[in-house]
Amino acid sequence: MSIPASIKASELPAFGQQFAGGTLFTRQWYGDKEYALVALGADTELSGVWGEYGQDVATNHGDGEANTRAMAEAGSELAAKVLVLEAFIPSALESHQMMFAKQLGYLTDLREDAWYYTSTQYSADYAFLMDFEDGWQDYYVKGTERLARPVRKILILH
Repeated sequence: MSIPASIKASELPAFGQQFAGGTLFTRQWYGDKEYALVALGADTELSGVWGEYGQDVATNHGDGEANTRAMAEAGSELAAKVLVLEAFIPSALESHQMMFAKQLGYLTDLREDAWYYTSTQYSADYAFLMDFEDGWQDYYVKGTERLARPVRKILILH
């Protein structure tokens, strides 16, 4: 499957529809560029540790792609595996957007019996987690094995 680098806004499918190997769940601005965010399916979920306990990795609450690259550069095997899929681990903000898309019925295959890693670090020892049963976000030690749901972002041309 060919993953498009960009798409015209007028050609985007509706939220909840298949696109770029997953399900389109939101549109998000990063600086002056807008992107379509696509959650890959449950069959692409990976499990692993966030990274090394005590290692401070520069991450932020909004840009999961930048966070995942920083995680991989710091030695995270989980992040490296997600990047091979031409995807990233969603940030704390992007994970909340996934929860909203779940509530609207756009994402229907997020597990409710497990916590998912976000790519946002809480501290050198902890990372933010997302619970898709109730939408809770919390933090826990980075050395615990958790799920990660790969996400892609495709540039929207205006």
